[in-house]
Amino acid sequence: MKSVSELLEAAQSAQQQIASYSQEQIDEVCLSIGWEVFNDRNVDILARMAVEETGYGNYESKVTKHRRKIGGVLHDIIGARSVGCIESNPETGISKYAKPVGVVCAVLPATNPTATCGGKAISILKGRNAVIFKPSSRARRCTEECIRMMRQGLKRVGAPVDLLQYIELPEREAAQELMRRCDLIVATGSGHLVQAAYSSGTPAFGVGAGNAVAIIAEDADVPDAAEKIFSSKTFDNATSCSSENAVIILDSVYAQSMEAFRKLGTHVCSPAEAAKLKEYMWQPGKKGKPSLNGDVIAKSATIIAKGAGIHVAPDAGMLLVESDTPPALDQFAEEKISPVLVAYRAKEMDDAVNILKILTGRVGPGHSCGIHTFKKDYIERLGREINTSRVTVRQPMAAANGGHPFNRMPSTATLGCGTWGGNITTENIHWKHFLNITWVNEPVAPWSFEENAWDDFFRKYPRAL
Repeated sequence: MKSVSELLEAAQSAQQQIASYSQEQIDEVCLSIGWEVFNDRNVDILARMAVEETGYGNYESKVTKHRRKIGGVLHDIIGARSVGCIESNPETGISKYAKPVGVVCAVLPATNPTATCGGKAISILKGRNAVIFKPSSRARRCTEECIRMMRQGLKRVGAPVDLLQYIELPEREAAQELMRRCDLIVATGSGHLVQAAYSSGTPAFGVGAGNAVAIIAEDADVPDAAEKIFSSKTFDNATSCSSENAVIILDSVYAQSMEAFRKLGTHVCSPAEAAKLKEYMWQPGKKGKPSLNGDVIAKSATIIAKGAGIHVAPDAGMLLVESDTPPALDQFAEEKISPVLVAYRAKEMDDAVNILKILTGRVGPGHSCGIHTFKKDYIERLGREINTSRVTVRQPMAAANGGHPFNRMPSTATLGCGTWGGNITTENIHWKHFLNITWVNEPVAPWSFEENAWDDFFRKYPRAL
């Protein structure tokens, strides 16, 4: 079991060995490790291990997630420049040169341990960096196996295997030491780990809490909207921070939407069932404050219903609660990390936007919202008014927020939430965030700034002398 110093020394040595790699060489490294976590045999092993070890999600979704996330990251990096001069503009005289950031500490979640590990490894190594992973204690074995596979990929192309390592020491102090001494941190996981990353004194990319909320507008293709929300909410038992936690439905299509959800296999809870579900899902903690019951996280709808004492069909895929509680006070408005959706009824769009603002302001500020509409003014309104980093239109948010073939969002499992969510960026954290950039500036024709720049201003306001 290596100490933090030993891990860092090995990582620094490995990183220095590839610091002079050409673009072709580093792309071969990325393709080689990417294949190890994309091919059917290895993905089958990792998906089964992740479900068995963590108890989160399901095998079929884990397989899909591996193929989608690894394929998406590879799609984004192929042909992209991350070595030497990556941009040059003769008009401005500015050229940009990419350099490594060094050794990255990557904190991984239990809900998505292996696909996140693989995607991060590719993105980080694209910049000729090394990475030391901090696995979740609940997902250690499957994460270690994922890293072992990718180290085989490094061997294939003759790259140093210590570009990819993981910390085995279980003590929190060891993880904190690694964060303090590495060059950059990217943290995906529990709130206290993200906070530890920010408090380490090392530059860090962290993510805020999720609480994705979608609107179904009066002009929506309701069956399509319901199917996309249902598929997103049930995918991997809602392990994704982008799975819709709430839906706001305009009054004119509310009944149609409920019927569409039912046809897909949704159990719509009665008021009595909703009360049972609430009592089961949130239980008093040590200080008496209700907290999410760990037994519901990323479990199937039927398992959750059984625990709550609710009878549902054997093939029920999602539980839906129709809320009549103000969203500012509703327990179901919180992030649930389970295939449980809460629905709010809105009279018209102004009402829907107001509910959306309350929900995203209360839990998961800065993360994302979605809308099912074809009205450009509705879409633009959310872009202007809602303090989220993503507005996802007519798409399943669990798939779309982190990049998918049907949109052009950068592929990642790490979603920045901006200052609203306590993060440094609103961007999807991807390979570009693991580069240092040197700006070379050469002289060009000078620009000038003249007093006449104020002409229009002083025609409106008196000149003060």
